[in-house]
Amino acid sequence: MSAQGVAVLLSWLSCCGSALWRYTSNSPSYHIFSTRSTIKLEYEGPSFSEWSVPGTCSVKNKSSPQTELRCSSPGIHTIKPLVVGPDSEEERSLSVESSHICFLWYYRVITLFHSYTQIIVTWIHDPENVDPDELLQIAQEPSPNSRILTKELATLGQQPIIFTPLKKNIYYPDSKMKNGTWHISLPMSIDDVIKQIKGNQVAFQDCFISDIIFLLTFPLLTMPEIPGLLPITSPRGSQLITFQSSCILSSVVVVAEMETFQTNDSFRTWTRIRVPPHILTDDERHNVSRVSLSWDGIFFLINGILYIRTFTAFTRLGTNYNLPSRGITGITARKWCWVKYTTKNNQTSVVTVWTENELYLGYLSLKFVKLIATEKLKSFLNISPTDTLTIHNVAYLSHPLELALLLSYCTTCTINKKIYMVIYNEDTQQWTKQDFALDVTSDTFLSAQFLYSAFPDVLLWDKHRIYYCYQNFTEIGIIETPTEFGNLSRLSQNSTIHEIFIDYYGNVVVKMENNIMFYFKANIRNALKLHVWINSTLKSSTSMTTSGLMYFIYVFENGTVRPQEYPLRLEAESVTFNIKEKCPYVAFLNNIFSVFYFLDKGQNVSIWTQIVYPENVGLYIVVESYGPNILQQKDQVHYEIALGHCTKTMAITFFQTINYEAVDDYFKLQQENTGLLLIHIRPSASARMCPIAQKVFQIAAGCDPSKRIAVKGFNKECLQHDFYYNIEKSYLRNKPSKNLRVKYNWKEYGCPLRLDFGAKFHPEIQLYDENGYVEDVEVNFIVWEIHGRNDYSFNNTMKKSGCLNEAQTWKSMIELNKHLPLEEVWGPELLY
Repeated sequence: MSAQGVAVLLSWLSCCGSALWRYTSNSPSYHIFSTRSTIKLEYEGPSFSEWSVPGTCSVKNKSSPQTELRCSSPGIHTIKPLVVGPDSEEERSLSVESSHICFLWYYRVITLFHSYTQIIVTWIHDPENVDPDELLQIAQEPSPNSRILTKELATLGQQPIIFTPLKKNIYYPDSKMKNGTWHISLPMSIDDVIKQIKGNQVAFQDCFISDIIFLLTFPLLTMPEIPGLLPITSPRGSQLITFQSSCILSSVVVVAEMETFQTNDSFRTWTRIRVPPHILTDDERHNVSRVSLSWDGIFFLINGILYIRTFTAFTRLGTNYNLPSRGITGITARKWCWVKYTTKNNQTSVVTVWTENELYLGYLSLKFVKLIATEKLKSFLNISPTDTLTIHNVAYLSHPLELALLLSYCTTCTINKKIYMVIYNEDTQQWTKQDFALDVTSDTFLSAQFLYSAFPDVLLWDKHRIYYCYQNFTEIGIIETPTEFGNLSRLSQNSTIHEIFIDYYGNVVVKMENNIMFYFKANIRNALKLHVWINSTLKSSTSMTTSGLMYFIYVFENGTVRPQEYPLRLEAESVTFNIKEKCPYVAFLNNIFSVFYFLDKGQNVSIWTQIVYPENVGLYIVVESYGPNILQQKDQVHYEIALGHCTKTMAITFFQTINYEAVDDYFKLQQENTGLLLIHIRPSASARMCPIAQKVFQIAAGCDPSKRIAVKGFNKECLQHDFYYNIEKSYLRNKPSKNLRVKYNWKEYGCPLRLDFGAKFHPEIQLYDENGYVEDVEVNFIVWEIHGRNDYSFNNTMKKSGCLNEAQTWKSMIELNKHLPLEEVWGPELLY
């Protein structure tokens, strides 16, 4: 952020409240925080005296509340502002690295809708020597310093590529450099959304360039601000209500007490979402309780009624959309993104809507289907019909096909109630009761978020405490704190929990309404209080950058919105350093480079993972799988010890041994042994100080829907035109009265093969997937003529082919299956 931008943001952040201090860096997302970095210190409060820093660091102006810090040696440096009076400010232990990573890739996107192409314009910049526009990430061209640096590194052999981890595509620059920039053309995509700019290992003055990962989707449009429309808001005095798209992290909606805001670029730019007059009363417009986002639009829940705001309208969703006209208590959408997964059904839900007694699944194009009512759930749970059972809350799991219901159960319902949990699988359409029951007071409301894991690990919270369910509900308890027995309100000046931020790396940040925060990680059972970062009176919310990192959204009283990156890693390292917490292992490695693997018949999926830890600690590697029991697993563990450290390497192979030959029902057996599993690889023990360790991925057992077969030689690179041919009526099986005129289907069959009339034709079948040619298909196959010709002949007989008995023939199969069309009379389901 530029100096002017920092000053403006500070003036907003420090408008009121108690004293605090923070720091910023020129590097986006604090990616580079080293001895080469300029660290900007910012103090808010009236009693500042001077900065206290160690001798290895220097301050530009020790007596200024806003100054710059540089540390010449790596390590943990204790920084603290000194103040006038008896009070003291908290100190931070900043971890400054010694790194040869000095430069970053800068990029901007040019969208060409006419060719469905996006052009990435990229260059190299030094965060310590850039223009303000580059710091704010709004630059259209390189600054003079960046242009010189880029050309210098290009002379040394530097050239970027863009790699897509999901589909493993590589894109190269279109041509030579243009004015100190490279241009790389990409096709627009909605499923290959993760991009990585990678360069060669080229150094300049002992400095290298860091690769960057970012999200690039099909371009999205923000809803226009139309004159005459009215604000739609949350109730006066309420906290921000935020919803972030699971697969397009830059798309966020925030409902505040004065406006609703939408962004498609993580609030670098944003628009106000307003509604037409005369649809809602003033009280209704200022009473939004929940918000959600889908491709269809923005959903608002107001007084038990669901509305949707699209580009063209603001519509009430009721009985005409197969939803209740009133009494809706909640709506939610998916938290975790799986760009690719398989399902036996045609589609999965994108939102879930519920009342106290009914659950509805919502699909694209505003299609809603009632799934179940609590009367049926009572029967499923063996609950008396006279007892009270209501839907308390709903949340999607990390599994792409499952969702969970929190159910409230009571008999008299005056003092206490029980919370049960059931999980629904949209693929198998089966309900599963979990081994979970929580006693709470009758007025308690629990929110829920599932962690990014294979098992359905979940965090539940009320206003004061957080409950955890780990290891498939075998470990259940309350997140503890050093004092107050896990009551976070008592540790935050009697504030209550506003929201919980969870990322793909297992980090968990609990934000209270007064902006005090607590931190822990997945599978950790106690939380630490983080340093104060935000003024207690500022309206704020958390969100996730396109790189998967945390940032804050601030909404100010003047109706403006500002994002601010948050250095979660540095802040967590600071608080854990003070309690001397250490990670039990040194390294945790693996070769899992994809989040999705197909396992087809006769194939296997093999991976390896390795853990390095100090001698006598006794760690091991945990492999967890969640889903149908359709895969076998074989493990091989190799153990080494040297120089006081142990190394365990595990090779894991997933496979099937199903024999499909000569079975009574081929397709039934295939259906029973296909499905989706989540696999989670992790160390047996971890800590808040540990680097990224967990690895979650899918294995889909079954046929890859992107695979297809084609006859060799039938390509589509030829001049296509209307092509008709006639089949002589005497050559047709049904003996019609006139010849058959056929139009050749270029799109389906490709270019016709030109063959010699007397040559024998033996088709060669090839297998393709989304990336192109895979292999030749070396199996038997059936060929039939689709128009009813019978003038072809065969070049061999059953006897010459070695058949002991008469095999199936077209004539016999047609006689046996007269009720079926020609293309279905002979197939694998009819073989004997």
